[in-house]
Amino acid sequence: MKHFLLLTVISLLFWSCQEQKDFSTVDPVNWKKRAIKDISVLDSLEQGSTYLSVYSEIYSLSEHRTHDLTATISLRNTHRSDSVFLTKAEYFNTEGDLIRTYFTDPIYLKPMETVEIVIDEIDKEGGTGGNFIFDWVVQPNSSEPLFEAVMISTSGQQGLSFTTVGKRLK
Repeated sequence: MKHFLLLTVISLLFWSCQEQKDFSTVDPVNWKKRAIKDISVLDSLEQGSTYLSVYSEIYSLSEHRTHDLTATISLRNTHRSDSVFLTKAEYFNTEGDLIRTYFTDPIYLKPMETVEIVIDEIDKEGGTGGNFIFDWVVQPNSSEPLFEAVMISTSGQQGLSFTTVGKRLK
């Protein structure tokens, strides 16, 4: 019985110390529901890319102390009648290394729709200089999608929040 109890305690300690990599993205299954099966419809559309800065943590007091943040990344279709198609959403860390790609097939956003990606406060992979690159396509002469991030953290009675807005690259 002692051996069983000791083995159980050791197993629990080992399991609790393992690094958790399952960070939320507000229902990851949502990407599959939005996937476009026939990508040939995208051939005649206008292509673009947008850069968005995102902070998983920021410096506090000095460069040796950081404050962890939750980031909500909003992918917004600003057109009243046309869909927007996103072909790639890539998340990079401060060093420029790719952390993750959020979907493999192109997805759509209905007119005036917003879809969000959430980077949990415990997810420090992006660091103080995290970045997103979004590749997208729209109807010619249609409005471009809008990409924004809201970073927030609360501790006790203090709160911290700020926003960033995407910049078109091409």
